[in-house]
Amino acid sequence: MGIYLNSEAAYRLYKNEAEKPYFVDKTLLLEELFPLVKEGTNYVCITRPRRFGKTVMANMITAFFSKARDAADIFDTLKISRNEHCQSFRNQFGVIHISFNDISRQCTTYEQYIDRIERRLIRDLKKEYPEVELTQEDSAVDALLEIYEEDSSAHFIFVLDEWDFLFHQPFATEEEKKAYLMFLRSLLKDRPYVLLAYMTGILPIAKYSSGSELNMFTEFTMAGTQAFSEYFGFTQEEVNDLYQRYLKNCSIPQITPEGLKLWYNGYHTASRERVYNPRSVVMALRYNELASYWTSSGPYDEIYYYIESNVAEVRDDLALMVSGVPVPAKVREYAAASMSLRTKDEILSAMVVYGFLSYENGKVAIPNKELMDRFDEMLQKEASF
Repeated sequence: MGIYLNSEAAYRLYKNEAEKPYFVDKTLLLEELFPLVKEGTNYVCITRPRRFGKTVMANMITAFFSKARDAADIFDTLKISRNEHCQSFRNQFGVIHISFNDISRQCTTYEQYIDRIERRLIRDLKKEYPEVELTQEDSAVDALLEIYEEDSSAHFIFVLDEWDFLFHQPFATEEEKKAYLMFLRSLLKDRPYVLLAYMTGILPIAKYSSGSELNMFTEFTMAGTQAFSEYFGFTQEEVNDLYQRYLKNCSIPQITPEGLKLWYNGYHTASRERVYNPRSVVMALRYNELASYWTSSGPYDEIYYYIESNVAEVRDDLALMVSGVPVPAKVREYAAASMSLRTKDEILSAMVVYGFLSYENGKVAIPNKELMDRFDEMLQKEASF
């Protein structure tokens, strides 16, 4: 068992998730991936705000495909088990699962960050392929190519979670961020050992710089692409089912369906289906209280700076949204990755990407009471608002 290659960690984490009282079965996402794995050399990137289930889905995909451990005890009772191809795909592949937000306390430079990832991956590869002569001086790409040269059946599914974590770290310079993009490109693009690269994050990748480094990925966003929409966030039907479980589990229910909708609904998929913030719904039902459970830092502080400075009169638009009036905006989802946000549309776009605003029919709005309370706190703290 390795740290990245064929690790059992994702199995344990997803098994624990599946046994929780408010678990929602999203395993039909795997059906969408079967043909991509069968074809080989496919690249998928899912970008969503924080707390919208990206990591749970990454663990699910790894637990299902990885040959590290038989996961029949998890998946045989879930929806994917009804797919006729389930058995032929389950636990049949080498899976390299990297969570890029896994950072050691001692890591204070980009060199330390990327070196730790490469060292861990090479160590796993040496354990899995002892017959191939590999050294710690090899790069991860060289090691994988040497393995493939020795064994042309050595194909891998890559599950890369929080790909954009580095872009929120103060130690990374602009040149190092570009070097990181080139690292991902070198590791994945046009490599014969790649069956599927499944990547998640908050920041869109397609327009991050020139777009050429990672242009092999097909990107699926909340606002822009319908595919995969139902697997991130809770639909109304799923929340209805969770609420019935809640009534059975809770001796003195304090929550109503209307309260859940007011507090946590309001996001929209590209297919215009409304979805709930999944983490907040589960926390509210678990603790029998409607409250603000969705939190974020870093990007929020940066956006606050632009609002405080009233860049392009975005503060005035925010006042309208706090009053319940949606505001027209040209949302460009790549704006959040810009080095600086210069226009009102860029700032509002960033707020959509990070989940602070929802976007529908050309207008942005504060999606629900949970976020409205967050903005209200900000307004009360800042006298000029």
